Amino acid sequence: MLYTEELRNRPVRIFQPARSTTQSGTGKSHRWRIDWEILQGGGRWENPLMGWASSADYMQGTRLSFRSKEDAIHFAEKQGWDYYIEATEVKRVPPKNYAENYVYKPNKLRICRTK
Repeated sequence: MLYTEELRNRPVRIFQPARSTTQSGTGKSHRWRIDWEILQGGGRWENPLMGWASSADYMQGTRLSFRSKEDAIHFAEKQGWDYYIEATEVKRVPPKNYAENYVYKPNKLRICRTK
């Protein structure tokens, strides 16, 4: 009973995860995710032998994935959860072309290295 009341009063974060820094593609970055806030006094501890961090918070590793922001909002409202939406930062990467290395631009010295 205590856990269900605690879960209902706990806000959830709706956000769109950033793409992986080790990959150049945009895989899994188009979906929206629901994540729970960290429980205050959730009994976090660290194993002194292995150095692993542990927690008594059973919702810490739970993530829900949705196709759109509206789906995530609808699900959170249907469950009766308080939620907030984290704004996504859209960074546009300009397209690069290999031929741009050899285009003539006046008053600019280009150094091309072949080895």
